[in-house]
Amino acid sequence: MGKKHKIDLIKQGSIAEEMEIESGDFLLSINGQQMEDIFDYQYLCEDENIVLEIEKVNGELWEIEIEKDEDEDIGLIFADGLMADYKSCRNKCIFCFIDQMPKGMRETLYFKDDDSRLSFLQGNYVTLTNMSEHDIDRIIKYRLSPINISFHTTNPELRCKMLNNRFAGDIFPFVEKLYNSGITMNGQIVLCKGINDGDQLNRSIDDLSKYAPVLQSVSVVPVGLTKYRDGLYPLEPFSKEDALNVLSLIHSWQDRLFKKYNSHFIHAGDEWYILAEKDFPDGSSYDGYLQLENGVGMARLFKDEFEQALNEQTGDSRKVNCSIATGVLAAPMMREAAKRIKVKFPNVNVKVYTIKNDFFGDKITVAGLITGQDLLAQLSGQDLGDRLLLTKNMLRWGETVFLDDMLTEELENKLKTPLQFIGLGGEELLNSIIENI
Repeated sequence: MGKKHKIDLIKQGSIAEEMEIESGDFLLSINGQQMEDIFDYQYLCEDENIVLEIEKVNGELWEIEIEKDEDEDIGLIFADGLMADYKSCRNKCIFCFIDQMPKGMRETLYFKDDDSRLSFLQGNYVTLTNMSEHDIDRIIKYRLSPINISFHTTNPELRCKMLNNRFAGDIFPFVEKLYNSGITMNGQIVLCKGINDGDQLNRSIDDLSKYAPVLQSVSVVPVGLTKYRDGLYPLEPFSKEDALNVLSLIHSWQDRLFKKYNSHFIHAGDEWYILAEKDFPDGSSYDGYLQLENGVGMARLFKDEFEQALNEQTGDSRKVNCSIATGVLAAPMMREAAKRIKVKFPNVNVKVYTIKNDFFGDKITVAGLITGQDLLAQLSGQDLGDRLLLTKNMLRWGETVFLDDMLTEELENKLKTPLQFIGLGGEELLNSIIENI
């Protein structure tokens, strides 16, 4: 017997509910075909006439014929959202962030995913080293795009070294196949000083640009280095001069590629501009912000959204007293935003606290990796006003717990200040401050 897929929930008012399918039942096949994962399920459910084979909780086998509109959802929610096991990463990358985590954290934080299906569903980046011809063929069959690929370098020998995988240099026939099939891709290069920068970065951009515009963007981000690197490959942080060199190379390529593709194609992560002490480019330079989740253009978008939202406001005498805590990277922007608000709203007082990342080390500067214990240690005894604003990316997705397992309720009680979690947008920040939403 093939794989059974356990049904967790039935949507109210759905076809499945009408057919008396219940939570705990198993889906065995659709139209006689077994399913490898959620994409097979979605593909088979597109037909107007389908036959489900269901194993009931009591072991009975039901064959259910369904007539429906094309693409109409039949209402099944599975216990495993992917309908398959997640594929873990087989690489041992010299820059892997998970290898730089301290011991004793929750088990899920140590799982290294490298699953192309999550690339499509959640935007995760994959190395392609975990894939077979069968996997590539399914991506093409189901037109799963965009696929986000961690390239790091196009030098096969160097890629094997960086990923600690002797097969890591063999992915480019897969990339060629995706390209020839018109599967949209995005790319990522995690830059390590003295390894894949300089001439190697120039080579990678040159090679990858040949896949444009199907490969629609490639980001270059600096390696993240925590203080937990004992026994790991020796990596050095980038300097201001390094950042200037990286930006110079990327900008020269952008100028050339924009003339050819009407796209800048290669993009520098926001951290490079901050390290180089350079202004962020105009919003038009980011080609629609294709890599926001990778920290590319987030600062510029925030500034533009905030400025537009503030310009639409009419100042008044409302009184607000609150605080914001964020990482080293975003703190200057938040302070500038607080000053701009006060010009239009003189009685709106916002204190911005920069949180140094003692948990992971001071080279980690992003807000999303701030822990509850660092917030507690550095904010205790401070004047936080009537509420403390924090960004939602500090929390586990959909939950109220920080990376170090401290609950938001615990932090709120110990700081004796209500917490307010907000998104990363400039307009939302402004509204959250002045409207207390």
